[in-house]
Amino acid sequence: MLSDIEIANKAEMKPIKDIAAKLGISEDAIECYGRYKAKLGTEVTKQFAKNENGRLILVTAINPTPAGEGKTTVTIGLGDALNKMGKKAVIAIREPSLGPVMGIKGGAAGGGYSQVVPMDDINLHFTGDMHAITAANNLLSALIDNHIYQGNELDIDPANIIWTRVTDTNDRALRNVVVGLGGKLNGVPREDRFMITVASEIMAILCLAKDLDDLKARFARIIIGYNRSGAPVTAGDLHAEGAMAALMKDAIKPNLVQTLEHTPCLIHGGPFANIAHGCNSVQATRLAMKMADYTVTEAGFGADLGAEKFMNIKCRIAGIHPDAVVIVATVRALKYNGGVKKTDLKEENLDALKAGIVNLEKHIENMKKFGVPVVVAINRFDTDTDAELKFIADRCAALGADCSMAEVFAKGGDGGMTLAEKVIDAAENGENRFRVLYDEKDTIENKINTIVREIYGGDGADFTPKAKKDIKKLEELGLDKMPVCMAKTQYSLSDNQNLLGRPEGFRISVNSVRVSNGAGFIVAQTGNIMVMPGLPKTPAANNIDVDNDGVISGLF
Repeated sequence: MLSDIEIANKAEMKPIKDIAAKLGISEDAIECYGRYKAKLGTEVTKQFAKNENGRLILVTAINPTPAGEGKTTVTIGLGDALNKMGKKAVIAIREPSLGPVMGIKGGAAGGGYSQVVPMDDINLHFTGDMHAITAANNLLSALIDNHIYQGNELDIDPANIIWTRVTDTNDRALRNVVVGLGGKLNGVPREDRFMITVASEIMAILCLAKDLDDLKARFARIIIGYNRSGAPVTAGDLHAEGAMAALMKDAIKPNLVQTLEHTPCLIHGGPFANIAHGCNSVQATRLAMKMADYTVTEAGFGADLGAEKFMNIKCRIAGIHPDAVVIVATVRALKYNGGVKKTDLKEENLDALKAGIVNLEKHIENMKKFGVPVVVAINRFDTDTDAELKFIADRCAALGADCSMAEVFAKGGDGGMTLAEKVIDAAENGENRFRVLYDEKDTIENKINTIVREIYGGDGADFTPKAKKDIKKLEELGLDKMPVCMAKTQYSLSDNQNLLGRPEGFRISVNSVRVSNGAGFIVAQTGNIMVMPGLPKTPAANNIDVDNDGVISGLF
């Protein structure tokens, strides 16, 4: 079979104006970035504003493994299948970050015959959104250091600045740095650090803001640090929000592309789900729901991270909720959770499957706690046996979750028709009593403990002295009545990536707590999670190349 990039390079794409026309959008209303990409601005939003919302399908997954699950691939294939069945469907997903593209994971635009295109553009610079986010973030950093250098009228404490610089690259050397060296003309020396762009508060704000005015207001509320009296200093105090919003005036507009089967797809925003809230933009999701009968969206990593945050953060802020949830799993990944080595996953092993399926069972239970119908999608591989597939289907049925095979990687939308049928039935006929998991007005410790016990299955959280001090500070400032965004490893339900399956009797270690005041949530950092990943020994970048005609190879 051809590689993903080879399939994408052979695709016959339609001009993006034709994809827009399928949605009833005129060519004059889109802002084209070449022939196959476009931005959708306020004119399009106003056009569909009075439409009733279509149904929303959230695609999530079990905890990721080296065997791969294919959540984005299934998301795209499901959208294609729904269109084939006569439903007007739009896909709404996140933009890939250059960190994973050049690091371990490679490209993130689906796979096989279930992809969004142009795949190379989407995975690289796309329409420049990531660069705009990086520029806005680092402008604020520059304004902070300049303010201190120019006399520090706000009395900012250089030792208590919490705002960090960002870059959209995995670069461990930038985790801890010192700026302002080289003499008086180069500023005031202080410690600083870098986060990856997709973990930044600017990214979170982009994905939660309802429009440009809201974006600007959220920028103004960003807490950059504290003055020497301990009072918070905001980006608004530095008069930074206007210039930051100006840099983001195009980035805030959702991007329109297409699948290999020409299903419209909005790709906008890309926060990581292990260190940020892991969902595409509210604007793109809302717009898709106004334009389509069905919107298929996804949340990053396993349901313990992206889906939990989708429900408790995005749904709460956006005033939306899913009509059904699809949990993606593979036979191989479940056997890996049952203790099978990656090299042996092709062999039938029902004992390992029985041991590892507890991970899927926990995620089904978790999604049902939010009161929404659940469908399990088994992303099928040719090495899966009938006995293994039947075992999973029977266990899902026992838990009250319908189950379907998905063969979209090899067959595109045709391989997702049965899944689409089950999703339609769940969304249109299933019992939906959506609810969030906790009261955002509860204490920070109670909110965190609720997530740990209800979603992770742990006994509770332990707070370091620093975390307790952080919480007390936020309580004193009245900044504690917000949803919580957990920063946790994606590989386990616990904060120990080596505990696979469904661990029990563990506790989560909360090392620090900070507020993303502009985004509107509190971040609890657990375990050894890092906000700036590093590159592996052999980065994916080593395999990427481009020929003299501009054709890219090795991009997944």
